Amino acid sequence: MAGRTLHTLIAVIGIAAAGGAGWWFLNKDAASGAAGAGSTASAGAASSPGRAGSGAATGQRGPGGPGGGPGGPAAVEVAKVEILRLEDDSQAVGSLRARQGVTLRPEVSGRIQTLSFQDGQRVRKGQLLVQLDDTLQQAQLKQAEASAAIARTNLQRSRELAAQNFVSQSAVDQNAAALEVAQAQVALAQAQISRMKIFAPFDGITGIRSVNLGDYVKDGADLVAIEDLSSVFVDFRLPERYLSRLKPGQSVELTLDSMPGRRFSARVEALDAQLDANGRSILVRARVGNPDGSLRGGMFARVRTVFEVRDKALAVPEEALVPMGNRQIVFKVVDGPDGGKIAQRSEVKIGMRIPGKVEIVDGAREGDVIVVAGQSRLMRGENPPVRVVDLSRPGGPRGGGAGGPGGPGGPGSGGPGGAGKRPGGAGSAPAGGPPGPAKG
Repeated sequence: MAGRTLHTLIAVIGIAAAGGAGWWFLNKDAASGAAGAGSTASAGAASSPGRAGSGAATGQRGPGGPGGGPGGPAAVEVAKVEILRLEDDSQAVGSLRARQGVTLRPEVSGRIQTLSFQDGQRVRKGQLLVQLDDTLQQAQLKQAEASAAIARTNLQRSRELAAQNFVSQSAVDQNAAALEVAQAQVALAQAQISRMKIFAPFDGITGIRSVNLGDYVKDGADLVAIEDLSSVFVDFRLPERYLSRLKPGQSVELTLDSMPGRRFSARVEALDAQLDANGRSILVRARVGNPDGSLRGGMFARVRTVFEVRDKALAVPEEALVPMGNRQIVFKVVDGPDGGKIAQRSEVKIGMRIPGKVEIVDGAREGDVIVVAGQSRLMRGENPPVRVVDLSRPGGPRGGGAGGPGGPGGPGSGGPGGAGKRPGGAGSAPAGGPPGPAKG
């Protein structure tokens, strides 16, 4: 009994001793940590005035200052409203066509007896070009003329006999009718002979003939083309939205791929009476002079139709426009009340567009300074302050100044890599490194 009590007492004493030892070790680590924290706090307190002084000495601007931070003036790029000469026009492609052009074809079959022209020759109206063999037609003409002569003699004799009452008036009438038939036969023979000849219908230039002397051709066969190139037409199509703006006499400018560097002036001659239902376009025909004969039918042409010319139109870069619903907004840079620059929102009305530029009809004047980049930071608030970025200056900054967010810190600025010196202290330590021992 006494031995058991002794063992229990020893176990309690051991447990108590172990717990006390553990408590002592725990309190020792906490005391060491508190002492280290106190030393660190002292060192940090000693170094803090130096850093604050350094920042104040260098004029560091934190976020929200005017050095380009989120709350400072917005950096923008600008351009001036300029005066340009704008032409409201439309581009199209077309084909040249001779003022007059036909392909000569015979009305009857026959053998070619004479060719009275050369390929590419200039001919006159009424000039004989092709003669078919008309031997048979000439014989028929002589026969008809002979029959007409007999009928004329018979009529004359019957009239003399009727005057003496030897024949009736009916016989005279029959002889007169016979004469008329004979005369008609003569006219028919003459017409057949004339159809064996082909004349130039107008002044022009012949093409390359498709037949040769002695060829037998059927009626309707192609012989040669002839075209009047004193002036030429250009046919082109424009969308139906231009129909109300087209009128005869309107100016048209032509350029030809086959004649680079040359421009031809033309006038609208006529508009087609009906629009093309498939492409919703209208056929336009314009006439261009061709005094030197350099233009030929079938040539490809690029047509530029000028509807209106504005010599003093106001224009800005396209990127200056900010669409807001059905409106167009620009930001004007003007002088602010505190001597800085502010951006004023202004609604404008736009006109025609050219590559990279847009016309301003209302809402701006010549010389106004317009923001062309950086408008996203100007959408909040009224008349926000701005800072103009000059891109023409070599190496000009596009963002905030030194000391702003993301900028490299110089010596004494407290930025990354800078050395912070403590005023009144003999020691210095790199910024962001472990604190050095503070000296009284």
